[in-house]
Amino acid sequence: MTLLSHDRYCDEILAQTDALRAVLSGADLTATVPTCPDWTLRELAVHVGGAHRWVGEIVRTRAAEDVPEGKVPGAEGPDGDDPAALDAWLAEGAAATVAALREAGPDAEVWTWAWERRTAFWARRMTHETVVHRADAALAARAPYTVAAEVAADTIEEWLRIVSFAQENGDPEADELRGGGRSLHLHATDVPGAEWLIEFADDRFTWRHAHEKATVALRGSLTDLMLVFNRRLEPTSSRVEVLGDAALLDFWLDRSSFG
Repeated sequence: MTLLSHDRYCDEILAQTDALRAVLSGADLTATVPTCPDWTLRELAVHVGGAHRWVGEIVRTRAAEDVPEGKVPGAEGPDGDDPAALDAWLAEGAAATVAALREAGPDAEVWTWAWERRTAFWARRMTHETVVHRADAALAARAPYTVAAEVAADTIEEWLRIVSFAQENGDPEADELRGGGRSLHLHATDVPGAEWLIEFADDRFTWRHAHEKATVALRGSLTDLMLVFNRRLEPTSSRVEVLGDAALLDFWLDRSSFG
């Protein structure tokens, strides 16, 4: 599995936002989001659109440090509760951020909170921010959810890198994801080669693509693996199969639940 291109990430931000807007169309925007119970469906949408605008501001200004949300034009969402205004606001924010990302290209130096200070980071991050929160919206609206295989795989890859980054930087929960001799195998049953082996060494965890026996294995469609991995689908769901030490999978999900 390899990273997607910068152009593909830009395309996906637009496509995922359009798909989110389609879920929101006609839905009860006051409904509670089961996987983000502090938010209504409207608040979820404002979070996503606000994140788009925040990143757009960072990229447009080539910010060298974090930009406070209060200094991001329009990040608070549209006035009032008109669903049409929310829809237009989401579309406009995604389009403006993608335009900024395309203009900058993948290698422009900007502030990020992570392991690289390039616009490429933000194109990828906003793709998967939108992918996962679209799943939240679909759950709340009881709408179907699908995502392209290469996007679902990259969502898993990015989250592994984020958890690894947290561990490298002393996050207390991520720091517990170690302990020699244990391993977690993710096995997509519908996409050849979409497998990950996460191994817990004494000092940290690592991952690689492999088909090997592990302490616990999670099997299912690639989309469902991604949803479990991002805590949007319970590992006890009939849509996936857990083989081996289910407690280790629960341990991983619990210790990687920040963000």
